[in-house]
Amino acid sequence: MARVAIVTGAARGIGAATARRLAADGMSVAVLDLTEADAKPVADDIGGIAVGADVSDTDQVAAAVARVADELGPPTVLVNNAGVTRDNLLFKMTDTDWDTVLGVHLRGAFLMSRAVQGHMVGEKWGRIVNLSSTSALGNRGQANYAAAKAGMQGFTKTLAIELGRFGVTVNAIAPGFIATDMTKATAARIGEDWDGYVAKRAAAIPVARAGEPDDIANAVAFFVGEAAGFVSGQVLYVAGGPKG
Repeated sequence: MARVAIVTGAARGIGAATARRLAADGMSVAVLDLTEADAKPVADDIGGIAVGADVSDTDQVAAAVARVADELGPPTVLVNNAGVTRDNLLFKMTDTDWDTVLGVHLRGAFLMSRAVQGHMVGEKWGRIVNLSSTSALGNRGQANYAAAKAGMQGFTKTLAIELGRFGVTVNAIAPGFIATDMTKATAARIGEDWDGYVAKRAAAIPVARAGEPDDIANAVAFFVGEAAGFVSGQVLYVAGGPKG
């Protein structure tokens, strides 16, 4: 029977690439995003199901996971990818900017992981992959995002300790610069042409190119596979050079 995976924030970018990769690897995939309509194109493309939920809302998360378990079977793979940015310097950052980013990234990962862990423990097998970022190391204008992504790393290591005895591994991936709609929005916010922005960022990366969503999906595929059963509590920087 195929493993059942939930990928959050999977309507586009890294999440969509990950959902497609896991489906190609033979998993039944629930494509979760803020609305079911947003998730439907990717779900239809890969033969999965589209699920709408705000990952920062306890009741919506519980309903989403219950639906996946009912329609596909017990979810034993979870990729916590959902994320937003509300970048600003500290003195300009609002309470809402802070709460929104911490809510989606960190609270979302907590709620989703808590909701699926019972299924994983019951199956005596599970894989959780949390998306961190090189911004966890600090990044100007991203106090909220950096705090959330650094928090994901501590959350990952703690869950790895708690859940390992039940056959569940928990790891994190910290992408560097990846060409996505989110990074396009960053370029627009700071008033830079997209092509020029990509070229500038790529010039600072040792492998001399921007990352693509598939680069992250490939790393997720390793962590959720059978071969990674002795790898847990790790943070893998996928950034085209040394980080961390």
